[in-house]
Amino acid sequence: MTKIATWNVNSIKARLPRVVEWLSEVSPDIVLLQELKCVEEAFPAMEIEDLGYNIAVSGQKTYNGVAILSKSPIDVELRALPGDQDDDQARYIEAMIGDLRVASIYLPNGNPTRNDDGTDSDKFLYKLRWMERLVDHTRLLLASEDTFVLGGDYNLCATDEDVYDPVAFADDALCRPESRARYRTLMNLGLTEAFSALHASAHRYSYWDYQRGAWPKDNGVRIDHLLLSPQAADRLQDAGIDKGPRGKEKASDHTPVWCTLNG
Repeated sequence: MTKIATWNVNSIKARLPRVVEWLSEVSPDIVLLQELKCVEEAFPAMEIEDLGYNIAVSGQKTYNGVAILSKSPIDVELRALPGDQDDDQARYIEAMIGDLRVASIYLPNGNPTRNDDGTDSDKFLYKLRWMERLVDHTRLLLASEDTFVLGGDYNLCATDEDVYDPVAFADDALCRPESRARYRTLMNLGLTEAFSALHASAHRYSYWDYQRGAWPKDNGVRIDHLLLSPQAADRLQDAGIDKGPRGKEKASDHTPVWCTLNG
């Protein structure tokens, strides 16, 4: 059995005690981290390696940054999403771990979505282009027939059931029809979202803002996903959202999402 988790840690340095605590308690086989907010050289490798993990990082100073942690050796194949050589944001890393291909994804947020004149903002258009590139790359992965998991912070609520207040979020990049249409295109390639495949997803969240009492009120959104290839979906045994870390002191605003694959 292989347990895979994804977690946007919102600064690996600021959340290191929480990350070490959770890794020690849960001991997943593979962990996909996002929003490291540091370059590779500044990643706290020693503390993570002491827990028995190999590490692969695609970092960026102050912003973004993704990583893969694994108890087995990691063979990194990509440190950026193909399709735009000028994109210097650290949002994607892909590797083989045994016979399993995994990617840690930090999809662009895209807010604010509109300029003062009502036209789509550059940030929102970048998000849409990035999603189109992810669709193109996923087509290639599916053609390889590899068993793969694309996990991360997708900054995307697939349906109104994944957000506590759909009306308030109607023009948010997480929920705009253009974002959801590209996510549907991705899923319709033949992927399976691990959590919703096994659970009713209504009002089950993975992110709660730090403001306005969102956590105690359970005013959240579900934007962290583990997307499985058909071969990985055939091996899916369980999936869940671990809300424990979000309730701790100095927590990330996201909480880990996980699944287990047999074999």
